[in-house]
Amino acid sequence: MKHPGVLIAATKSGSGKTTITCALLQALKQRDIRTRAFKCGPDYIDPMFHKQIIGVPSRNLDTFFSGPEQIRELYQMNSKGTDDKTEISVIEGVMGLYDGLGGIREEGSAYHLAEVLDIPIVLVLDAHGMGRSMIPLLAGFLQYDKSHLIRGVILNRTTPMFLQTIAPLIEKELKLPVLGCFPKTQKLVLPGRHLGLVMPGEIDDIRRQLHEAAVQLEKTVDIDRILAIANEAGNIDDFSRKTADGDALQTSERTADGQEKKNGIEPENDGKSCANLRLAVAQDEAFCFYYEDNLRLLREKGVTIVWFSPIHDEALPQNIDGILLGGGYPELHAGELEANEKMRKAIRDSITAGMPSVAECGGFMYLHDTLVDKTGAAFHMAGVLPAECKDTGKLVRFGYVEIEEKEADWLPAGTKIRGHEFHYYDSSDNGMDCIAQKPVTGRNWPCIHSTSDHWWGYPHLYYPSNPEFVYHFVAQMRKWKQETTK
Repeated sequence: MKHPGVLIAATKSGSGKTTITCALLQALKQRDIRTRAFKCGPDYIDPMFHKQIIGVPSRNLDTFFSGPEQIRELYQMNSKGTDDKTEISVIEGVMGLYDGLGGIREEGSAYHLAEVLDIPIVLVLDAHGMGRSMIPLLAGFLQYDKSHLIRGVILNRTTPMFLQTIAPLIEKELKLPVLGCFPKTQKLVLPGRHLGLVMPGEIDDIRRQLHEAAVQLEKTVDIDRILAIANEAGNIDDFSRKTADGDALQTSERTADGQEKKNGIEPENDGKSCANLRLAVAQDEAFCFYYEDNLRLLREKGVTIVWFSPIHDEALPQNIDGILLGGGYPELHAGELEANEKMRKAIRDSITAGMPSVAECGGFMYLHDTLVDKTGAAFHMAGVLPAECKDTGKLVRFGYVEIEEKEADWLPAGTKIRGHEFHYYDSSDNGMDCIAQKPVTGRNWPCIHSTSDHWWGYPHLYYPSNPEFVYHFVAQMRKWKQETTK
């Protein structure tokens, strides 16, 4: 099946690929071209810009989290393919084009993703302050491109006048099409924070800014040529999901009692549907980091996602069977979280009573007795975990991890789940029930509070890397429901 697409990559972080990607998505939308967006790597905020501000569906693709077969399947999911109306996929890269695990391996890089999908690359070069030096820099990137996927370059932060001077030289010496430029502008400023960009809702008039950026891109970048490049993407043939190496969504796997799982979903052992299971998921200014495919796996299991706000709501949703507290910025809203005593008590009482719960990073911080911000001010949190978390002033245990339980309370013995950490806060009690290991260096450390009914810790997890994580969570919710409705 033909899947036109293009990957927007860069020579390094901060080159402007998010700006160019968002402007391109907006321009395609204004052309009434059906568009899908993806983000390469473990990033929550860029997909929010794609989905919430531009209105384009967006998901993550990461070749550390998923093997090639699963990547291709996730990419094809919900695609219309080629029909009477053009559909294009736009993938935003991560860091520099070739920067993968540990900054040295191909796995996890934007280039590796492009290879897996056989998708062309448009390179964004921050040309500010550069002249002919662009040519050897681009030449090096082309020399490293063993699969010949780089099909064009956009010069960011330079003028159309200088573009007319430098583009002919680049094209003559490198045979690399220069697709245009994006001038330096104060009209579109995407400010950053320690996790990347600030949240979309924090930028005043962002929709107007992106509309203006799209208008600018139409003026100075050859979007028609980008569409032509997207049509050079290779065909992704139909394939069977494989399980031998754990890379793909697991369809032929069997449960402990020998029943076959269908489409990665384990059968209902009690013969009853779990379609009436309700999972309360925190969603507001403080908690908003969720992978779309994590939620998809839960929904495929028949779980209904019920959103609630630990800041604004005074009570948990009714008739729930579990709680999921995702990552975010609780430290920026600690006063508001502390002030909502009714919600803090509701969560504490529910979890203490044994309701199944998962808490990742910011959600894990919220379960503590106390959160101490960078000014030294202390705030009461939910009080589930008798511990303190506080700002360290530096990144703590940054990067990809593989996590294995010591006693197999939640995950099956010998299996691991993949995730990543990116936080400046640390806890006085990070847990001892699992071991996290860095995939490149092998460095490891204890982490996670895990029993059969809860999993709390700093790592952000990617559930499709081990769907058993979801199977157990759902089984515990079903057990809770049965025990509390007797």
